Amino acid sequence: MLKNNKLLTAIAISFALVTSGCASKVAIEKPLSDLAAYENQKLDWATCYETFECTDLLVPVDYADLKVGTFKIAVLRYKAQDQGKRIGSLIVNPGGPGGSGVDYAYNAEYVFDPDVLDRYDIVGFDPRGVDRSAPIKCLDNKESDASYASDAKPDTEAELEKALADSKDFIDKCQSANPYLNHYSTAEAARDMDILRAALGDKKINYFGKSYGTYLGTLYAQFFPDKVGRMVLDGALDPNISILEQNLSQAKGFDDALDAFLTDCAKQEDCPLPKNKQEATSKIITLFQNAAASPLPRKTKVENDDRVATESLIVLGTASALYDDVDGWPKLRTAFLEGQQGHGDTFLDLADQYTGRSSDGTYSSNELDSGAIIDCLDWPDTRSIEKTKSDAQRFSDVAPIFGPYLAYTNIACKYLTPPTKDKLTRTTNKITSIKTAPIIVIGTTRDPATPYDWAVGLNKIFTSSKLISLDADGHTGQGRGSACVDNAVDIYLLQGKSPKKNLSCQL
Repeated sequence: MLKNNKLLTAIAISFALVTSGCASKVAIEKPLSDLAAYENQKLDWATCYETFECTDLLVPVDYADLKVGTFKIAVLRYKAQDQGKRIGSLIVNPGGPGGSGVDYAYNAEYVFDPDVLDRYDIVGFDPRGVDRSAPIKCLDNKESDASYASDAKPDTEAELEKALADSKDFIDKCQSANPYLNHYSTAEAARDMDILRAALGDKKINYFGKSYGTYLGTLYAQFFPDKVGRMVLDGALDPNISILEQNLSQAKGFDDALDAFLTDCAKQEDCPLPKNKQEATSKIITLFQNAAASPLPRKTKVENDDRVATESLIVLGTASALYDDVDGWPKLRTAFLEGQQGHGDTFLDLADQYTGRSSDGTYSSNELDSGAIIDCLDWPDTRSIEKTKSDAQRFSDVAPIFGPYLAYTNIACKYLTPPTKDKLTRTTNKITSIKTAPIIVIGTTRDPATPYDWAVGLNKIFTSSKLISLDADGHTGQGRGSACVDNAVDIYLLQGKSPKKNLSCQL
């Protein structure tokens, strides 16, 4: 199950507990002669997973200095079922940072309407640093367990000092194991996407991105506006919001999502929380705080897994459930009931579902490592620790439940050696407007991870975009069961016709 997340893994990432072990370094290939050689490379497709095709795409490690070397980017294609009526390629990204586009394309049959599958080659790639593409490797499985379980809410100076030390250790280890760590930004991944477009033989890019994938699409459109074909950005990120404001907005988004959950819970017979929201919220906060001193053990023992539900894992499990009101909310009711009974089984299961942890203790991807580094490169946080401490009160005021856990989200970034700023670096400019062919932006009104206001902001930046607003809970809008949303997206992808005006849709 793929996730469309932006910042919530920061609950663990910022306080990564590093012990021992060292990840293997990524092999760097010899550079091609010039950028045209990358654009004109012949992709060597091979059948994989029975009905798919796989290949590697070569991209420069450093676009400002092609002599540095080449990264291999993993690409998967699900070919159009009706090649005679094929429109072109549709490049996809599910979110993150750290989400696998290869995995997303592999699930194409569950993401897109059959008519879209008939007409497009669905193409997914793992962005540089992610999963199969020159992956960033910092922590082993045990260290990732410790990171996710570690204290995300420093309440004392001693706890903050430990969080800072652990964060520095995490960055030190990442920099030691990954010599090209400053070349994993989304700006560079967007340029990789243009190399992919050219290698696929497409004059313009057709793109479908969700959550963080909307930021990847936005930067592509900023760099290559004349090469944008049909583009759908769902669960949008406003690129002009600072990392501080992003974190504040997301904290409030999750508090609002929990409020919606409590409204629904009060109507359910199996709701374990008081019907009065203030009392229910107080119980949840108490549960979180008590777990800091006394983590919840499993009621049912799991072989080779002696973990307990720490405060951070309970918060992460709660947030995970809030992404999905259909399947997540019932599980969250069960988790709170178990929590009152002194057990953390479902909280652990929800956290593992979010992080991609398997029952054997392995993780399905490197999203913890890659997400942390890519976020730091994309959104440098220049605040001092003292300013971060003073800003923490804002988080508690704006979002009393989740705010305290996101207040120190980016402290690890202060230890990362910043990249050289040049004309290829996204952080040197604001994006005021982007003029492309017509595109679609989708925002869900009560989206906890990418608040609706971000979609409104992105819609204003793209001068030719139409905004589709879905009145619903949960994350992103397409494929959620709204015929209004899905039909508009399908008509746009198949016929190139965007809505004549902004749409308001419901589930």
